Amino acid sequence: MFIIRKKRDLTPVTKLFVVDAPLVAKKAQPGQFVIVRIAPSGERIPLTIADADAKAGTVTIVIQEVGKTSRQMGLLKEGDGILDFVGPLGRPAPLTDKGPVVLVGGGFGVAPIYPIAKALRAKGVKVISIIGARSQDLLILEAEMASVSDELLVATDDGTKGHKGFVTEVLKQLIDSGRDIELVIAIGPMVMMRAVGKTTEPYKLKTLVSVDPIMVDGTGMCGACRLTVGGKVKFACVDGPIFDAHQVDFDEANRRGKMYATEQKLAVDRFEKAHHSGPCACGCGGGH
Repeated sequence: MFIIRKKRDLTPVTKLFVVDAPLVAKKAQPGQFVIVRIAPSGERIPLTIADADAKAGTVTIVIQEVGKTSRQMGLLKEGDGILDFVGPLGRPAPLTDKGPVVLVGGGFGVAPIYPIAKALRAKGVKVISIIGARSQDLLILEAEMASVSDELLVATDDGTKGHKGFVTEVLKQLIDSGRDIELVIAIGPMVMMRAVGKTTEPYKLKTLVSVDPIMVDGTGMCGACRLTVGGKVKFACVDGPIFDAHQVDFDEANRRGKMYATEQKLAVDRFEKAHHSGPCACGCGGGH
């Protein structure tokens, strides 16, 4: 069991966990992920590493409660254990020595952007971060991002904080201002990452995205996470998860991401019913 040392509610549906996993913490690098399973009958889900402390032996992950398993995990408390915590997996983010680098985090994607910003700053690279959410109350890790960025720009869809509109609008303003940008890295919803790629492509500005499709084993054996990049089949778990935004076939990635939408809804409905009708029946070992 991997014990949860700290839990923090970032938003009503976004939770941060600091997990005791010394072997993973020792090897973890920005951009990598872990595969987590919380119960013997549960599914395996990929979660990007949001931070790692090799000295303390802990790994930080952030979940957004969308499907059944993420909702189930959101109920875990400090002191609870996670059955499987496998990693670090995937290729680390390429950390350039030249800046400035613009990092774009959308919603839940701010969490995996944080360790990249932290590592770049440690190398002396100038970091400009753009973070966004639908509204101010859904922004996460703003203070943490400010601490590892030379500049932090905020956008909210409803204008409750920072620029009213999308992160791509802030990015375009930044590019059009004449800044000499070396690289853009964007992590967030698929639609956001696609829009970032479309924004930077006319400028021929190198742009990377972290694609997190359906995964099962996370080691390239099952083929569930395949996607097309530059006309070639790639596996996000072993070839990525970070790819050239201008080469990813986002249409295909979106279709594959929605393949099990019906099954996901049924699983969520069953889970919600179980948790509102008496003792826990989800297999997590508790009565929530």
